[in-house]
Amino acid sequence: MSAAATAPLVARAETSWPSKPIRIVVPFNAGGPIDALARLIADGLTPRLGQQVLVDPRPGANTIVGSEIVAKAPPDGYSFLITTSSTHTNNPSLYARLPFDPVKDLAPVSLVSLGTILVAVRAGAPFSDLRGMAAWVKGLGRPATYGSWGIGSSAHLYGLMFEKALGGVYSHVPYRGDVAALQDVANGTLDITWASPSSARPQIEAWRVKAIAVAGSKRSAAMPEVSTFAEQLIAGFDLNLFVAAYAPATTSRDLIDRLQREIRTVISEPAVAEKMIALGQTPVGSTPRELAEVLARETPVWAELIRQSGAKVE
Repeated sequence: MSAAATAPLVARAETSWPSKPIRIVVPFNAGGPIDALARLIADGLTPRLGQQVLVDPRPGANTIVGSEIVAKAPPDGYSFLITTSSTHTNNPSLYARLPFDPVKDLAPVSLVSLGTILVAVRAGAPFSDLRGMAAWVKGLGRPATYGSWGIGSSAHLYGLMFEKALGGVYSHVPYRGDVAALQDVANGTLDITWASPSSARPQIEAWRVKAIAVAGSKRSAAMPEVSTFAEQLIAGFDLNLFVAAYAPATTSRDLIDRLQREIRTVISEPAVAEKMIALGQTPVGSTPRELAEVLARETPVWAELIRQSGAKVE
């Protein structure tokens, strides 16, 4: 059959999409901030697409477990991935071997949002800023423990920068999510942790922990009262952390472009944008090409940071 003859069949198949429920895999714990963000988007996509959009949490191995599922899924428009930047910017440099190639096996759909993470300490800690924390750590007489949501995560790497930027000795404690780490900080069994604003807010409002700084180039819209590292004259903590959507690599361009447009429409709605900001995420909704450009620009920066830190995961 000629290409001209098959073209109408392809067009009909794409215009009939979706004809069954769509799965968004999230490589993080259910109930965490990225899961909450994905569910917010899924709830908005469902009525627009006329099919149920389901969120499938698949945590493990610094996003590798869930991301591999989508990388190896059929490219039929029914499996997508929403993950953080570390899937592409961190993991290829951290791991000697990955079960898939993030660049070759995942097609960019949209840079969904720019995220914020903060440094949280016990509410009764005898300091309220980074330099105060540094002085406290130096006087501890032991390594200060800090939590992240996994070995090789952006929070882990930022933590590795503590010693260089602030002095003192720090020991990493990986968790499966930031909620458990925040609970340990509140209980006094962990000294410091990185966390999302949405996870930290309940503990902050209960006066159990306090935020002393946010990473990134600007303050978090969710917690504008917390100053950045740069505002506290600590350089090097302004790299972008973002959440993005991907499809299996050979998914048709028409389906990818359609999903990108639908995501952008959903996150542009004021009610959705407000909820995203409360989660510590600033809506973006970029095109696939714009996301690819961000990955090409940011990945070498993180790779160099990882090289300098000496961090490796076996």
